This record gives sequence, structure tokens and C-alpha cells, in this order.
Amino acid sequence: MWQRAQTLYLAIASGIIISMFFSIMAVTLGTDGARGTIEYVEKLPYLYLMISIASANLIALVLFKHRPLQMRVATIATLLLLGFQIWIAVDYFKAPDGIVFRYTAIFPLIAAILDILAIRGIWADQLMVESFSRLRSAKRSR
Repeated sequence: MWQRAQTLYLAIASGIIISMFFSIMAVTLGTDGARGTIEYVEKLPYLYLMISIASANLIALVLFKHRPLQMRVATIATLLLLGFQIWIAVDYFKAPDGIVFRYTAIFPLIAAILDILAIRGIWADQLMVESFSRLRSAKRSR
């Protein structure tokens, strides 16, 4: 399981998304110098989306014996990650002047790239298994 690159990609992407549960999305700067923080878990839609993305990545991580299903679940996670990144970008452009977003705002994009790399690796493994099964069936028919 851990010797495949796609497993590591999915594990790192899951770790990135899980780290968002404990990180700060933005910092608010007040006129009097006071600072406040906005966390991802404070917004319930963000929280629900992060839970579903983390669950999809972890499910894809343990489905290593069922490659087609693993690829579908990773694709769903990638689409959710891209939607989440677009949502964060919309919030970024709509934010007032006193809000400064942190570097964690690009974590969904990084996780989506890792998921895409994992999907490519899963697809390559599936093609290799299919080619071996064709060779075996051709050998048996002789």
C-alpha cells in the first residue's frame, strides 16, 4: 500500500486538508491596531466541505485494492477541492480592506494537484493490471 506514489499523494493531501481544521484562514486588522482571527471551522459551510473532502480523501486512501472505485472517489475529492478553492477565492475578492488572508488559503489547490497526481498514478496502475491480465489470457488460450 505505502510503496505506491499515489498512496503518498493521497496521504499528503489528506494531511493538508486535516491541517486546515486547526489553521487560521484570515487575520482582521482593526483601526485601533487590534487583531482578530477567522478560522475555517468558524464558517459552517467551510467546515462541512472540509469534512466531506477529508472523508473522501481518506476513503480513497484505503480503497487501494479497488482501483476504479478509488479513482472515482479521488476524482470527487478533486472536484470538491477545486470548488472549495474557488469559494475561498470569491471570499478573498469580496473581503473588506481590513482582512488579510493567510497562506493556508491555497491549501485546497495544493491538495487538488496532489489528488490529480494520485489519479494519474491509479490510472497507470489500472492500465498495467489490465495489460497483465490480457497477457495471461492470451497465454492460456495457446
